[in-house]
Amino acid sequence: MRIKDAKEFGKLIREARKKTRLTQAQLAAASGIGERFIRELEKGKPSCQIEKALFVAQMLGIKFEASLPLMANE
Repeated sequence: MRIKDAKEFGKLIREARKKTRLTQAQLAAASGIGERFIRELEKGKPSCQIEKALFVAQMLGIKFEASLPLMANE
């Protein structure tokens, strides 16, 4: 899955949370991050802190892969 914006990332987080049968409050408690942050993250708030967002994703078992674009001479 390619994530193009904060809303798509939030949707991914929400789907993963629901798949694990956690409420937002339970995920917040398990991750040590506020429930408000979880709500805003799932809504796709563009200004959410990347470190916290990645930590929540990791707690839900989401894995990321990044790659650099190929240069024309490569």
